[in-house]
Amino acid sequence: MRHEISPRSGAAFALDRGQRLTVIDPCGEQVSDLLAFARADSDEVISSGRTLDYLSRIYLTAPDPIYSNRSNIMLRIIQDTVGRHDFLLTPCSKDTFRIIYGDSQPHRGCFGNLAAALEPFGIAPDRIPVAFNLFMNVAVDGVSGELKVLPPLSKAGDRIVLEAEMDLIIGLTACSALQSNNGSFKPIHYSIDDGPVPLAAFNGSG
Repeated sequence: MRHEISPRSGAAFALDRGQRLTVIDPCGEQVSDLLAFARADSDEVISSGRTLDYLSRIYLTAPDPIYSNRSNIMLRIIQDTVGRHDFLLTPCSKDTFRIIYGDSQPHRGCFGNLAAALEPFGIAPDRIPVAFNLFMNVAVDGVSGELKVLPPLSKAGDRIVLEAEMDLIIGLTACSALQSNNGSFKPIHYSIDDGPVPLAAFNGSG
């Protein structure tokens, strides 16, 4: 079953070990922030630092693992039709829009959406780490180290499939930052499968 996350909103749900999460960009050029917490102990959380350290690079794709702050594999990328995602930048927030965009009445952003979605699971806002920003295209200058947010490379129907290697709580958004999404806000779709993803799921159906 395919679920939709409306533009500039978020969701949270359980993902069991062995299940596969497919995250789809139905319209193209839309980022989705992904968080993962261990259900057995939500102090164990997805870790950008551990993952990038162990893989020795900043761009992840299949068949890369994603590690927790305790160096356990939480998720593994099984399939990826885009190949460019970000694991450097924190979820956008009211302060992001205030500081970067100068908004006087800023949107709560992915951070606020994740905090609201994760609250029923007992996860407080201060425990939200750097997200794995699906489809986000961040270039790093090889000399200065300057970060530049570019339009996502994802086209309509592109997707990434991740398999859970432990029982998880997942937070997922349709990103709220104009710059990240090439100037517009669109939905994100996702589905959960108990086994290998059927080939039909990758031909635009589902």
